[in-house]
Amino acid sequence: MTAFPTRRHVTRADKPASIARCTALPVPTRPMHSAPAHDALGAAALAAPLTRRHFLAAAPFLKALPGWRYEFPRDHFNHPEFRTEWWYYTGNLQSGSRPFGFELTFFRQAIQEEAASKSLWSPRDVWMAHLALTDVEGKQFLHAERLNRSGPGLAGVNSRTQRIWNGNWSCELAPARHRLQATDPRFSFTLDLTPAKAPVTHGLNGVSQKGPQPGQASHYISFTRLQASGAIHVGTTEFAVQGSAWMDHEIFSSELDPTLAGWDWFSIQFDNNTELMLYRLRLKDGRSSEYSAGTFIDAQGRATHLKHDAFQLTPGRRWKNYPVEWRLGVPSLNIELNATPRLDAQELLSPSRLTPSYWEGAMQFQGSHNAVGYLEMTGYDEAIRFQPNSGGLQK
Repeated sequence: MTAFPTRRHVTRADKPASIARCTALPVPTRPMHSAPAHDALGAAALAAPLTRRHFLAAAPFLKALPGWRYEFPRDHFNHPEFRTEWWYYTGNLQSGSRPFGFELTFFRQAIQEEAASKSLWSPRDVWMAHLALTDVEGKQFLHAERLNRSGPGLAGVNSRTQRIWNGNWSCELAPARHRLQATDPRFSFTLDLTPAKAPVTHGLNGVSQKGPQPGQASHYISFTRLQASGAIHVGTTEFAVQGSAWMDHEIFSSELDPTLAGWDWFSIQFDNNTELMLYRLRLKDGRSSEYSAGTFIDAQGRATHLKHDAFQLTPGRRWKNYPVEWRLGVPSLNIELNATPRLDAQELLSPSRLTPSYWEGAMQFQGSHNAVGYLEMTGYDEAIRFQPNSGGLQK
């Protein structure tokens, strides 16, 4: 494993004021978190819900602070000095004229800084993964979730072999190619993703700031254009596919502002070889947080940071509680778009209730530009409330 050099500009988070904050085991899905647990892994602890941007009440882990110096390939892999990180793949594919969307995500959630026991089963980290396929022509959205400890090779990250895995769902993240493999009883895929551009870092001075307090942030890396090819199996039918994909990797430890209710996140790939990422952090009073932000990537791969007042996101038609149609505008870039889903029903329901339900699905964009992409929405199915004395964010 690659050793992590000392970073003098990165400090450790303060310990929680009360041990009462350290009573629930969080299990992630896209950005926020909950408080640490030092007890053995148990069914009651696993019931604590968590979604992709629920930032944890940090114990002795590093905060994401300004001044982080990204180094690759090191920063593509595991950062155990931080509490939470994920590797998030989404994409739009075609088999002839038949469109598909896919999601494969790997999440690492530290329970404690060091496991109390040296056993292979010691629960220092919990690993969750989500898998989804949007079959537009078949009008079906298939998804699954998986939870493991590291155990004897059950799940983890290995920078030496360039591999991220949870059971038989895996990513080989080599410099010239990312290979994704995932199997479910209903569907499977093997995809080769070739980076068309170098990785992009979001935010300013090494951090993507999500709130007013130091550490309410992440170190945020994306491959914004991956050329995809491979095969999808739906039932007994195989489809050769090509298309484009997007990969996010975020690293963090601290909790988000408790006034937040959820977020709306867009990844957009334009047909002129440029890309756009936007996220709106929604306050509980319905307004957008001033820490909403975005990034525009030009055809040469140069990134421009967008502050919250540089773009507009206007929700439209709803499916269930989710606004699945949107209007997007970035006046300084002459971008005006109408966003529509490839399929309305792209909600990931958690049968185990380990995580709240959320909507994440394939999108198409028309207007000043034509594009494909993905949209993620959280906090719409049930209200998320912050409970600082009972393990973080709950529904």
